[in-house]
Amino acid sequence: MSLLKEVYLTNEEAQIISGIRDSNLEYIEELLDVEIYARGNILKIKGVDRNVESTIELLEDLKEIVKHKKIITKSDILKVLEKPSEPQKEKPILPEPIDKSSAILVDSKRKTIIPRSPAQKRYIDAIRKYDLVMGIGPAGTGKTYLAVASGIEMVKQGKFQKMVLTRPALEAGERLGFLPGDLEEKIRPYLQPIYDSIYDIMRYEEIRRWTERRILEIVPLAYMRGRTLSDSFIILDEAQNTTLEQMKMFLTRLGINSKAVITGDITQIDTPLSPHTSGLVEIQKVLYRISGIKFIYFTHRDVVRHSLVKKIINAYDRYEKKKKGSEVSYRKPPAKS
Repeated sequence: MSLLKEVYLTNEEAQIISGIRDSNLEYIEELLDVEIYARGNILKIKGVDRNVESTIELLEDLKEIVKHKKIITKSDILKVLEKPSEPQKEKPILPEPIDKSSAILVDSKRKTIIPRSPAQKRYIDAIRKYDLVMGIGPAGTGKTYLAVASGIEMVKQGKFQKMVLTRPALEAGERLGFLPGDLEEKIRPYLQPIYDSIYDIMRYEEIRRWTERRILEIVPLAYMRGRTLSDSFIILDEAQNTTLEQMKMFLTRLGINSKAVITGDITQIDTPLSPHTSGLVEIQKVLYRISGIKFIYFTHRDVVRHSLVKKIINAYDRYEKKKKGSEVSYRKPPAKS
């Protein structure tokens, strides 16, 4: 159940606890999965009941620290959260695992992004280690979001000069027809999910600056043909909708000092052809023995969207299995020779 509560602070407490440009509040939001709205000396906290109560408890502990320190750091916040719980008290619902070595430091609209499941941690670690990573799994598991965040982090660290995001321009089961406007306006609806991730992580001014300087490119997959991308972090999203030929074309775009992350959900293939022609399905057979390539698989347990999304995914899985079982039972037996 969602809860909204208020915490009252003094001027000094509000300034120290919030941190520079509310950086501490943003960090607490990410750690405890709540929303914090600062209105002067009043903090409004919104989220799941236990998370809101845990946030209030954390803020009360930080108020005690303010009496002795004039600066509160992220390390101070983590120490308070990780202290042993008192008897009879419930532990806060923390994203697991809280592993600072796997945290993505984007230092923008969002400061830090922490993996919320073991699979997400493996995914982030694989992106850092391998030059080609495949993230395969259902919707809502953070495949695209974490890839985008990792790319931003690595570009800011100077490991790559640019970030290129691409996906097939394919409608999901419906025809959009003629789209008005210039080229960018025509293709933007197909690329909107990528823009959503970017805008959630980065500030608008930073996105505009990166775009103007060609540090950030968001293009349809068809526009990748003929290019060689060096010193680039490249993401191919919705890869289940590629053909085997398109997938090969994308993979051969990799230049010197480049890294590619491919994401997709093989249960949501929108191509009108057989699912077996999906580039993401076939690539698992083609590349599974090549060193330097890592496949990371997500399940419904890794879904971090609305709690109903997990239930919906499970319901579809059960329906599909039941449907396949019915098809098998209704098949005619082979004719006797």
